[in-house]
Amino acid sequence: MSSSDIFIGETIGTAILILLGGGVCAAVTLKASKARNAGWLAITFGWGFAVLTAVYTSAPLSGAHLNPAVTLALALKKDGIDWSDVPIYWGGQLLGAMIGAALVWVAYYGQFLAHLTDKEIVGTPGKKAVEAQEKGAGPVLGIFSTGPEIRVAWQNVATEVIGTIVLVLAVLTQGLNDSGKGLGVLGALITSLVVVSIGLSLGGPTGYAINPARDLGPRIVHALLPLPNKGGSDWSYAWIPVAGPLIGGAIAAGIYNVAFA
Repeated sequence: MSSSDIFIGETIGTAILILLGGGVCAAVTLKASKARNAGWLAITFGWGFAVLTAVYTSAPLSGAHLNPAVTLALALKKDGIDWSDVPIYWGGQLLGAMIGAALVWVAYYGQFLAHLTDKEIVGTPGKKAVEAQEKGAGPVLGIFSTGPEIRVAWQNVATEVIGTIVLVLAVLTQGLNDSGKGLGVLGALITSLVVVSIGLSLGGPTGYAINPARDLGPRIVHALLPLPNKGGSDWSYAWIPVAGPLIGGAIAAGIYNVAFA
C-alpha cells in the first residue's frame, strides 16, 4: 500500500464511520428528527453498521484501521506495520473524522437549528445559564463526541482502556488477509458486531469512544461550527478518550504478542 492509498483510504473510511455513527446520534438526539428518542440500542447498532460500511469501503486502499489505537497496536504487533506509516494513518483518520462530523452538521442542519433555538431544549435564558453552558458540555456535543455520565477521571480512563483492549484484541486475532489489504469480509462483520457488543456492555459509563480520532476530530468540528447556543466543547475531558484508547491499544498489542504471536 502506498502512502497516498493509506491516507486516502483512512480519510474516506473514517469520514464514513463518523458520518453514519454521528448521524445516528443526531437522529436520536435532535428535535424534529423522525428517529428522536429511539434509544441506546439504535445508537449501538448504528455505530456497528457504521463500522461495517466504513471497513468494506476503505479496506482495499488502506486496510481499514480507522482508529489510531488499532494503528498503534498493529505497529507494536510482531511483524506489524512500519512505524513510518503510523503518522499517515493517524493524519487520514483525524481528517476523515472531521469531514464526517461536518457532513453530519450539513445533513441535520435544520434539526440543529430547531433544537438549539427551542427554549425548552436550551434551558432557561439568562446570563448565568449561558455561562454555565459554555463551561461544560453543550447540548449537542454528544452528537460529536463522548462524555461520562459520572466524571471520575481514573474510572473514565479505565473504561476506555478496557473497551479498547476488547476491540483491538478482536482485530488482532482475526489478522490480515492473504493480500495484506486488511480484514477480510467476515472479519469486517465480526468487528462491527464486537463494536455493538462493547457499546451494549461497556458503553454506558463514557459513551465508548474506543477511538481517539472518533472523539477528537468531531470535538474540533463542534468547537468550530457556527451553531447557536451550542455551549462548550468540554476540553477538560477531551484527553481521556484519546489517552484511554491509545493505552488500551498498546496493552492489547502486548497481550497479543505474548499469548498469540
